[in-house]
Amino acid sequence: MAGRGTRLRPHTLTVPKPLIPVAGKPIIQRLVEDLAASYSGEIEEIAYIVGDFGPEVEKELIRIADALGARGKLYHQEKALGVGHAIACASDSLNGKCMIAFADTLFKADFSFDNREDGVIWTQKVDDPSAFGVVKLNGSGIITEFVEKPKDFVSDQAIVGIYYFREAEKLRDALQHIIEENIREKNEFQITTALELLKNQGVQFKTAAVDEWLDCGNKENILHSNARMLEFHKDEPLVAPNARLVNTVIIPPCFIGENAAIQNSVLGPYVSVGSNSSVESAVISNSIIQNGSTIKNAVLESSMVGNSSRYVGTKYELDLGDFSNFSKR
Repeated sequence: MAGRGTRLRPHTLTVPKPLIPVAGKPIIQRLVEDLAASYSGEIEEIAYIVGDFGPEVEKELIRIADALGARGKLYHQEKALGVGHAIACASDSLNGKCMIAFADTLFKADFSFDNREDGVIWTQKVDDPSAFGVVKLNGSGIITEFVEKPKDFVSDQAIVGIYYFREAEKLRDALQHIIEENIREKNEFQITTALELLKNQGVQFKTAAVDEWLDCGNKENILHSNARMLEFHKDEPLVAPNARLVNTVIIPPCFIGENAAIQNSVLGPYVSVGSNSSVESAVISNSIIQNGSTIKNAVLESSMVGNSSRYVGTKYELDLGDFSNFSKR
């Protein structure tokens, strides 16, 4: 999660993209919890590969690991040299059984797997394979080839960014090899290069499927992911018991956080309002309002409002970053 998240600005100017909340929880927390729930054994460590996000973000990441009974560990990628290079930054954690996940995607999936396999790679069939790393399979379901963003059709089974390795030290050594030998694809060190090397050394990889793959790369995708996650969890309590709702209509599914105050408003469907936020005299749909923000006298659709921000006025679609203040007279 060391990327700069430029497609999601202004929301990533103050926090990294994986800490943007979707249906009330940061993306990274949802991902880690889903993966943890799929594994029957003990999770010893959750390691994060980050950029220069500052101590508050790093404390939040450690807190997420602590909540799952694991120790948190942080690694820094100083230069953007590709996914393979980023994973290699966490070499000290690449030992024994290990799962690796890209931190800007969410899924609907049963991540259960046989941890006795050499490796498992989660995939989904896509219409345009040229934008992804893809795999080819033999008749026994074993991966025979890894191809990064093929120009010509090779396979429509795209790698979604979730991997399991029974012996992660083999991945560590393969990544170290391609970096030392400066073996690059599209001028970056790719994990698919290391996977191809491991395959040629006899490591057998199988695939597992996800039901739904949710990209969180830009505002439109974040809002779509928020809506889908609210749908997935619509039978769970999504409105905090201490949220204050006065003369307000909630059209489910919506998430309302701790100590949020909603007055004389209509919310939903697909709205998430963070903790300690206030909404008054507003009609809001398909939007995310983060923590500690105020919305008043507004009609909003397909909008994102960051933390500790204030908006008074009326606008159909809004994109307001953290610590912003805008009033329309």
